[in-house]
Amino acid sequence: MKKWLVPVGIIVVLVIILSSGYNNLVKLSEGVNSSWSQVQNQLQRRADLIPNLVQTVKGYAAHEQDIFTQVAEARSKLAGAATVGEAAQEDQALNSALGRLLAIAENYPQLKADANFRALQDDLAGTENRIATARMDYNNAVQAYNTKIKVFPTSLYAGIFGFGPKDYFQAAENANTVPNVDFSK
Repeated sequence: MKKWLVPVGIIVVLVIILSSGYNNLVKLSEGVNSSWSQVQNQLQRRADLIPNLVQTVKGYAAHEQDIFTQVAEARSKLAGAATVGEAAQEDQALNSALGRLLAIAENYPQLKADANFRALQDDLAGTENRIATARMDYNNAVQAYNTKIKVFPTSLYAGIFGFGPKDYFQAAENANTVPNVDFSK
């Protein structure tokens, strides 16, 4: 009678180990999803601030129509990004367009003095900090998840259960390039 206890015991221990590992992978995967959701929330917050900022600048710099179009197009593309990689690329394009928009203020001292513009600029700066924090949290969650699926013994069964690596939010290749702002036109 005791001969069957050893194989049953081994099976029970294996089931417990597998189920615990599976549950841990689910928690880590959901952590990545939650962190990505926070990145998207902050990107949306910034996208919601942009029309107000554009309208404020338009009041002072009506002839700068090209930059307003670029900001609107970049904002639209970021909203339509389907993957983490696309979001990173479109976010960089929006950052570049916003940088050019904010640089316009340097040519309009009365705009820089406008309380509404200053408040919007402060809100945008705060949102940029939130985005940076959310990106860092997302990448940390991805690192923990990707590490877990690659280490032994989890690597033996992670793929079987459909847990593959997640993409990091990475800056675009040209992120270190300073945008060229030319007001001579």
